[in-house]
Amino acid sequence: MRSGRQFDTGYVRTYTVFMNITLSVDEQLVERVREKLRANGKTVNQEIREHFAHIAGDDQLEQDIEFLVKTSGMGRPNADWKWNRDEIYEDRLKWPRK
Repeated sequence: MRSGRQFDTGYVRTYTVFMNITLSVDEQLVERVREKLRANGKTVNQEIREHFAHIAGDDQLEQDIEFLVKTSGMGRPNADWKWNRDEIYEDRLKWPRK
């Protein structure tokens, strides 16, 4: 039986809470890592977060989004090229079918 109560979910918010982790790592190792990551424009913190996401299996979506953001608007259609349905279908037949 229903109690007749309704909940207003318009004010419900979800927050991501980050956890601080303390690691014991050789100081010289960290400096070498920092140098390599600087060349890629990353921090040690970013790299560790991404590595944890990779281990957990959560990184594919982030990588896909990052790829789409980086490549969006880069395509330049060739003015001479037009869609050809037969060619597209031909390529599709070559794909492996499971």
